[in-house]
Amino acid sequence: MKLLKAIIRPSKVDDVKDALAKLNISGMTVTEVRGHGKQKGHTAIYRGKEYNVSLLPKMQVEVVVTNNIADEAIRAIVEAARTGEIGDGRVFVLPVERAYRIRTGEEDVC
Repeated sequence: MKLLKAIIRPSKVDDVKDALAKLNISGMTVTEVRGHGKQKGHTAIYRGKEYNVSLLPKMQVEVVVTNNIADEAIRAIVEAARTGEIGDGRVFVLPVERAYRIRTGEEDVC
């Protein structure tokens, strides 16, 4: 199994959710995060005073998928989240060694 962690624009969360739903992937965790990559933030004006915003609002979408659909899920996330502009985000792929269902205590086969 693989854990896919996608850092995306807030406006793209619904598009990514819909793209994953088309692959019958229903479980996901979405977290509000802040950060920057190559874009390094921007300058903003608040009450007439200029300041630098170096950590931009992003969303982190986490989903665990089986190995056989991981590539398809990654492709779906990338296509749904892409705008073509700097700051579209990243997808990280991590191996999942074990998973347990809390309600029953059963171990999922990885």
